[in-house]
Amino acid sequence: MKKSYPNTSDRKNDHIQLSLNDNGNYRNKTAGFELYDFEHYAATEVLLTNIDLTTDFFGNRIYYPFIISCMTGGTVETGKINEMLAETASELNIPVGVGSQRQALEGTNQHQSFKVLRQKARNVPILGNIGAAQFSKFKGLDEIRLMIDLIEADVMVVHLNPLQELIQKEGQTDFVGLIKNLEKVCAKITTPIIIKEVGAGIGPNAAKQLLNTGIMGIDVAGAGGTSWAGIETLRNGENESEFWDWGLPTTYCIRKISKLKKNHNFKLIASGGITNGFDIAKSIILGADYTAAAKPVLQSVADGKSENGIKLIKNWFEQVRQIMFLTGSHNLDLLKKKKLIKKKDLY
Repeated sequence: MKKSYPNTSDRKNDHIQLSLNDNGNYRNKTAGFELYDFEHYAATEVLLTNIDLTTDFFGNRIYYPFIISCMTGGTVETGKINEMLAETASELNIPVGVGSQRQALEGTNQHQSFKVLRQKARNVPILGNIGAAQFSKFKGLDEIRLMIDLIEADVMVVHLNPLQELIQKEGQTDFVGLIKNLEKVCAKITTPIIIKEVGAGIGPNAAKQLLNTGIMGIDVAGAGGTSWAGIETLRNGENESEFWDWGLPTTYCIRKISKLKKNHNFKLIASGGITNGFDIAKSIILGADYTAAAKPVLQSVADGKSENGIKLIKNWFEQVRQIMFLTGSHNLDLLKKKKLIKKKDLY
């Protein structure tokens, strides 16, 4: 029997609890990183201590090409999580995003759960976030400005989640008006607008249409990590869904969308199944400018200690640094020029 969920706060807390384990992962589909290997460069003269991992993020210099992905907010519990994520981002000087700010439009009761991100991370880029189902119905600019101002957002994310909304008991599947509103907002708001999926990926055809609206970034959020069809299926009290493994693998999305840079100026973010430094380095070589992750970071701070999130991300980028040494890459620009080898071609 399907369970009923009366309000947004309950749904947010359910999502967090279900994301703390791996039951909602893709079951028969991966992000695709295991299909590639690095070309070892035996003649490297790179000094480990001189490797530069810094990069620009919409006018802000960040220490690593990594974003703590948009996750949560809207309840007392999620406000505490945002506080830890903000502390992690501040210590590492990397961007961090809030979860959907839909609840902030419904009332002021939980505004603090979103505001805490800026209060605890004063000097790093903050990403606001709203779902396409809500964004597509905005009649003007007041709503988007409210969300930007609430957290002093440097970038605004509009997330596309048709699969999740389709499976979700309370789902909203009316996205009519999305493209029109993107064109209007991008023309009139100076804050950069980024589009992201939530785990099913953005393909090249959708990316072309989205880029024509004036957006400045795409987060592919591909299949291979958390299946939000799976999460919503579990929330519905069920264990199986024909759509559990629906989606485009992360590596496919990166490869295809990166080719659009020939005709469009935008930043490409790789997320979906990022679990270590190897995935990060492969994403950059495949064409991503930045990488992002949510669940591994969430799991690392679940015990209430931001130090664990800091340690996790530092370890990932120590792996990236070692990979750059072994591929002869002094900096990220040189790493981007390297080639990956399809493992089937090694034997």
